[in-house]
This record gives sequence, structure tokens and C-alpha cells, in this order.
Amino acid sequence: MTTASMPEFPAGFRWGVSTSAYQIEGATGADGRGPSIWDTFAHTPGRIADGSTGDVACDHYHRYAEDVALLAGLGVSAYRFSIAWPRVQPTGTGAADAAGLDFYDRLVDELLRHDVDPVATLFHWDLPQSLQDAGGWLARDTAARFAEYADLVAARLGDRVRLWITLNEPFIHMSLGHGMGVHAPGQVLLFGAFPVAHHQLLAHGLAVSALRARSASPVAIANNYSPVRVLGDSDADRAAGVAYDALHNRLFTDPLLGLGYPEVPGFDAGAVRAGDLDVIAAPVDVLGVNYYSPTGIRAAEADAPLPFEIVPLDGYPRTAFDWPVAPDGLRDLLVGLRGRYGDRLPPIQVTESGCAYDDVPDADGRVHDPERIAYLDGHLRAVREAIDAGVDVTGYFVWSLLDNWEWAEGFTKRFGLVHVDYATQRRTPKSSYTWLRDRIARR
Repeated sequence: MTTASMPEFPAGFRWGVSTSAYQIEGATGADGRGPSIWDTFAHTPGRIADGSTGDVACDHYHRYAEDVALLAGLGVSAYRFSIAWPRVQPTGTGAADAAGLDFYDRLVDELLRHDVDPVATLFHWDLPQSLQDAGGWLARDTAARFAEYADLVAARLGDRVRLWITLNEPFIHMSLGHGMGVHAPGQVLLFGAFPVAHHQLLAHGLAVSALRARSASPVAIANNYSPVRVLGDSDADRAAGVAYDALHNRLFTDPLLGLGYPEVPGFDAGAVRAGDLDVIAAPVDVLGVNYYSPTGIRAAEADAPLPFEIVPLDGYPRTAFDWPVAPDGLRDLLVGLRGRYGDRLPPIQVTESGCAYDDVPDADGRVHDPERIAYLDGHLRAVREAIDAGVDVTGYFVWSLLDNWEWAEGFTKRFGLVHVDYATQRRTPKSSYTWLRDRIARR
């Protein structure tokens, strides 16, 4: 597939790449940064696939200028990064740590010098450990602490950040971190994790107000979505699909857009207080959509703890994560959001979309990743199809700029447009980097 045959995108379409703090920054003990739940989790034996931690990661904290140069060479108009809460507030409360904010000051200024819009995510899962010790997202007070943190960051960076994203993938943080225990903080609460959902959304709403008081830039949230493919034709299978869709795709969007919480079997809404839903529904300027793959669902056995069972989808190529490569799922998702929410839906930016493959340099040190090129080609076409169907999609961010520390998988999965040799920290742009550079140049 040649770049010249790609469809055009609207003028002003935002081309970007995304990263997150704990996955790339390293320097976990530098300049007063406090521990996060991921520091604790990664240092717990048996939690990470290869036994690694994010202590060094990609050393972006010291190499950010080199990485911004890679962004400039790629030609993106925006860079989505996350701010490490424990770098700004080591214990999650109190005054800001000046050295921590200084780093993001330098990063933002370096981006602007290269004509790259800073897009800042305030929470990408690295809750300060001190707040976790006080109850974490199960505690309502954490939402208030988050709003204070948002205020501190916006007071320093609000004149230069071009788009704020409050939370990244609150569903994934709730389900994997608190429902199933495979991510930090490692809690296994199943449907008892609903307060985590509500308090994250409450934190989002409070942060929207804090950000608007300090900054004129637009505000968003980035949700993870996965179109449901029901496998089976029984009433029970269809009901399982509805239940999973409500949990994954509606729980964090319906209340955001003023519709209240959907009915999800097993959830207790006791954490919701009078006025909370109004706070959560504070208008946002953009809805961030993170998409990786659809989910196959069928009815669970009668004695199962959940009313649905996740099953593999056949007939698709697979990534190194064994996720199906399904660009049609992105198109269906975007069109489906427009159909479900209508005029309530703000403009959409695809804030994450990417794939992991086992990328290895060849004898000459080059890294060829044709599968990633095919992935990007297909998903960009899916975005264009959604635009043609009337969906207001205004940007696309690739996950990720760099190979990085991939949460519970450690260093075993590579998502980057740029290969990182973790022993030497050498960066090598892959063939997908060159392909995307040329694609962006041609618009």
C-alpha cells in the first residue's frame, strides 16, 4: 500500500503520538519524586512478566530533548504525554514540588520550540502510593486531591498546554487494577470496584472546573472502547453482550454526557451522592477514544462470577499481544458513538491506537515493521470512513512514539514507532516511523 493512495484528511486534523510517564520517564527517585502504586507493584516479585520495573524505562526524563527531536522529524502536530502525579506532589497532597514541575516546564517549552502542541494527560494510572495507603480510588477524598493536583499543574502550564486530558482509560484502571488485580494496585474486587469508577469520574468533573479556572485550553478525557462481538445466538449470549457493552463502553461515557450510569449487573451505586452526576457531566470539549481491538463475548456458565465470558475472535491477524487487528472495529466504534449519543457527543480525537510486534534490528541495525505499517494504514482508513459517515473526528494519535515499559508485561512488548535498545537507550526509528512521516507530509 503506497502513501499516495491514502485518503485525504480535513484541514487542521491533529496528527500525534502518545506516551505515558511511568512507561518512559525513568528517574523514579530524581528531584523529590515520590513512589506511585506502579513503583510498589513493579517491585513486588511475580507481578511483572520479566521481573523488570520502570525505574529507568526509556530514561526520557534525561533524554526528552532527543525524543522531542524525533517528534519534530516525524512531523506530528501534537504530542500526548502524561504528567506523573508523584513527581508534582510526592505524597499526593500539599504544595507542588518545584523540581518536578520544572521538568514538565522544560518539556512543554521544547515541544513548542518545535511547533508541536503539548497535550497533557493528568492521570495515567500512577497514583501516589501515599494516597493508595489512605484508600486510593476507593476513597472519595482522592477525587478532591486530584482536583487540587490539577490546579497546581494548570497554574504552571495552563498558558502553554494546548489540550488537557484528565484521565486515561479509567475503565482499564478500574477493571485490571481493582477488579482483577493484574495491574497496580493489584486489588481483586470484581464488581466491588464500582466506587473506583465513580470516584475517578468525580475526580474528572472536579478537575474540569479546576482546569477551566486556570487555562483557556480545551479539556478532554480519554476512554478505552472495545466494540462487542457477540458469539452465539441465544438470548443469554445477547444479554451478555449488552452487559459487557454497558460495563466497558458506557459506564464511563453515559454519565460524562449527562445520561447517568447505565444498568450494569452486579454494580452497587451506593458511592453516588446528590450532585455528583452534575459534577461528572461538566461539558468537555473533546472525547478521547483509545482503541485497540473488539471483544468477543458470550454468556458465562451459570455459576461464574461474571455474567459474560470473553472469548477470542477468529479470522483476524494477531499482534504480539494476541489482539485481533480489526480496523473495522474502529470505524464501527466511531460511528456507533455518534449513533448512540447524537448531539451530546463532542468532537472525537483518537488518542491511542497502536500495536505490539516483536521488532528486532537486522544486521545493519535497521528495524523493519511492515505489520505496523499495515495496521496504521488500515486504522487511518477506518477513521476516514467514519468521517465520511458524519462523525466529527479531529485527530489521531499513535501509541506509541517509543518502545517502552509495558505495564505488567514489562519490556516484553514493543509498541513504538522508534525502537529502543534498553541496555544502551539507543533510539532507532523503524520503517513505520518513515511511513507515517511521509503520510503526514502528504496529509
